[in-house]
Amino acid sequence: MILSGTQCAELSDAEIIRKSLEQVDYFSCLYQRYGPRLLQYIRRISSYSEEAAEDLLQDAFIKIWKNLNAYQPSLKLSSWLYRIVHNQVISSWRKEHGQQISFALNDRDQFPDTLTEDLQYDDSGEEQMERLQQAIGDLPDKYKEVVLLKYFEDMNYEEISDILKIPEGTVATRLNRARQMMAKYCKKSSTKIR
Repeated sequence: MILSGTQCAELSDAEIIRKSLEQVDYFSCLYQRYGPRLLQYIRRISSYSEEAAEDLLQDAFIKIWKNLNAYQPSLKLSSWLYRIVHNQVISSWRKEHGQQISFALNDRDQFPDTLTEDLQYDDSGEEQMERLQQAIGDLPDKYKEVVLLKYFEDMNYEEISDILKIPEGTVATRLNRARQMMAKYCKKSSTKIR
């Protein structure tokens, strides 16, 4: 039996975990709550088709189910889920392509205001947004992944640290360097056009 969205919405993450361990039907609440966001994340960080991304999400949820007993309540549940999905995508990509995944934005992605504000990049318009997308695309992957988690997944430093298993100070350093590189790229590109 799959529980309704209303029944699931009334439960906290901790209750969902506890009840899932007692009765498998409650696991569907976890999927209902986080599945769409995690699918979007898979599509955002990879060039997998919609169908392949859904398959990866299913595989990730199988791992989540198998490891539900290992979940540490000291971690934020969403961070734990993102880490499993992140690792699943990277592992799958390496098996299929024999190389490190190259994080990319989808054409559907909108640039969050916080990103343009942090970069002090107030140009709008299609050409400027293409420049910003190119700036993100040119970042080394270790910087790109923190930018995607911070700005597109709206994660804080602690959550990013939990997902990538790097210290918060490293998250801060990578974000700072990424912002500097993007700002430099956007400034350089806009002066070439004018």
